Formats: sequence, C-alpha cells, structure tokens
Amino acid sequence: MTLWQGLTRAFELLITFDGEVMGIAGRSLAISITSMLIAAAVCIPAACLIHFGRVPGKRWLIALIQTLYSVPTVLVGLLVFLSFSRAGPLGNLSLMFTPELMVIGQAVLISPIMLGLVISGLAGTDRRLKQTAVSLGASHVQAAILVTREARYAVLTAMTMAFGRAISEVGLALMVGGNIRGYTRTLTTAISLETAKGDVELSIALGLILLFVALVVNIVMNRFQQRRVDASS
Repeated sequence: MTLWQGLTRAFELLITFDGEVMGIAGRSLAISITSMLIAAAVCIPAACLIHFGRVPGKRWLIALIQTLYSVPTVLVGLLVFLSFSRAGPLGNLSLMFTPELMVIGQAVLISPIMLGLVISGLAGTDRRLKQTAVSLGASHVQAAILVTREARYAVLTAMTMAFGRAISEVGLALMVGGNIRGYTRTLTTAISLETAKGDVELSIALGLILLFVALVVNIVMNRFQQRRVDASS
C-alpha cells in the first residue's frame, strides 16, 4: 500500500500546488537547465575543435571523454568541494552551499556526456559536407557551423541526455549544496532526506514528481526537435 499512498500523495501535492514542493521542483529545474546551457556553451565549440582540428592523440582523448560518462557524482562533488572550500584554491569566491556552485558542479558533471555525444553526432555527418562548403569559399569556422547545424538533432539529444543526468544526480548536490531548505534543496536531495527520516510516502511522491518534471522537459524538447524535422522536410 505504500506505493499507492505515495501515488495519492504525489497527486495531492501536484493538484494543490504545494508551495514547498513547487519551490523545490522549480529550483531543481532552474539549476539543471542552467548547468545544461553552460555545458552546451562550452562543449559544443570544444567538440567542433576536437572533431575538426588536428588534436594530438585524438582517439585517446575521445576514449577518455567517453570513459568519464560514468564518473561517480560523489567524485565530482568531492573535487568541486575541495576546489571551493575555504582551504581550496577558489575558496575566496565564497560559493560553498549555494545554488551557483551546484550549477557549476552539475555543468562539470555533464560536460563529458555532452562533449562525447556531440563529437559522435558530428562524426555521423557526411564528410563531404565540410569539404563542399570549403570548396565553395566558406571558412573552416563557417564550415564547422554548417556541419553542426546538420548534426543539430544529435546535439539536441546530447543536451537532453545531459539534462537527465543533471536533474537526477544527488551526491554532488548534497556535498556542495548542503540541502538547505528553501535555498539549495532539490527534488533528489529532498528524497534522500525524507527517506532517511522514514517518510517513505513523501519520498515516493517526490520521486514521481521528479519523473513528471523530467518527462515534461523531454516531451518539450522532443516536440521542438520534431517541429524542426517537419519544417526541414
């Protein structure tokens, strides 16, 4: 009956727009989307540089990036914690236990996924596309932009995967965010806390809300992708 009670409670929290739950859900979305956009701004150009450039040891570099897909969130959390703690090299920024540091940590966490998937997407395009663009007078940068646009669906998939990784992680958020009520508490850290307190029903409810939020975001991104496909066909 616990699962059914959790479903009922999740429905009640959603239809009554419970203030605390809506705040936690909104904070989770804001942090995850912001980290995804920051990672995209860095990783998409970096992927172009790696794919199109003459990078020494490119195969080994790509293998390393793909290995980092499965890096534990607590390990990234530890590295970020040590970097931004008072004794760390970036401690003077005073970002510990803030949403800003959670964004930074999640951006670091999801960057290998986005970088590797964008590189794979670029590698899947027709090689003649860049050669044709360059032969018609385009610069290497313009040709790279053209190929990236051609691989835009793979890029969008990479962003979706990165978002899913960001919104579902808990170890890093606990370590650098501190799970402070009304400030750094997210859906995953709230689930961890309520489970530890023995409130399994609320944990299930929050878990279902997390799935619902992730589902809505993925539907929106897939609809956007489908509209672009329809428009280009």
